[in-house]
Amino acid sequence: MSSVSGTLHRKVAVVTGGSRGLGLEIAGHYLRAGANVAICAREQSVLAEAHRRLTAAAGEGQVVLALVADVSKEADIARVIAATLERLDRLDVLVNNAGVYGPMGPVEEVDWAAWLRAVEINLLGSVLACRAVLPHFKAQRGGKIIQISGGGATQPLPMRSAYAASKAAVIRFIETLAEEVRALHIDVNAIAPGALNTRLLEEVLQAGPEKVGVEHYERALEQLRSGGEPPGRAAELAVFLASSLSDGITGKLISAVWDPWESLGQHRGDLIRSDIYTLRRIVPEDRALGWGSVP
Repeated sequence: MSSVSGTLHRKVAVVTGGSRGLGLEIAGHYLRAGANVAICAREQSVLAEAHRRLTAAAGEGQVVLALVADVSKEADIARVIAATLERLDRLDVLVNNAGVYGPMGPVEEVDWAAWLRAVEINLLGSVLACRAVLPHFKAQRGGKIIQISGGGATQPLPMRSAYAASKAAVIRFIETLAEEVRALHIDVNAIAPGALNTRLLEEVLQAGPEKVGVEHYERALEQLRSGGEPPGRAAELAVFLASSLSDGITGKLISAVWDPWESLGQHRGDLIRSDIYTLRRIVPEDRALGWGSVP
């Protein structure tokens, strides 16, 4: 662990999609940082194994809850939040990690129902989870919301349009929500975890070059060979953003791999006063070109 170890003592966090991959990694890091954790996912068997592993790693007195839920269903996510509050009597952190790639292939050829389903999970599921925790966070005048992003938020992803569109949309939602609740000391940020070798990579490889494109398929093969980015790095950033060390940093998309996030607390003023780590439109002068300026 990094220097943020222990900074979540007695905090309570909900991690959606917490039964595998990055979600499970974050839940484990939260436990080691001293938090109690509630995870949710759709698959009962996978969730049960994750619960067993996390419980075995928990310290004395720490609690791990595991709840079957589909984040795209309002009643399910409301039940997760209610059960967490009932059992643990507080809630400090929400991590929106649940996500899917969705259908792969040309947008006019992919299954439309599957395209909509990806948006339901990646975008609407995240919004629903935020809606469920916000009344509680507003009442206590504080809380942390952490959104897991993806490559589709900052660059085009041909043949994966549902994933790209939903991830870009959820980042703009996070930026917008951060402004809505800034005065209530609720920090809302997103993490770009880097290229992780998770279930999503397996889906790209299984789809093959004819569906994802030769260039992206070759890139996925190289990522598989190299091992990808370590998920622990993104999990450590998730601990930092859940802790008091990041208080006041909000509305940002932060790279776990490339950004100096351990020292961001020293630059709160710069972050608050600027569009650093946000989505924005690039204009000609940003690329040292003068032809786009209005006389």
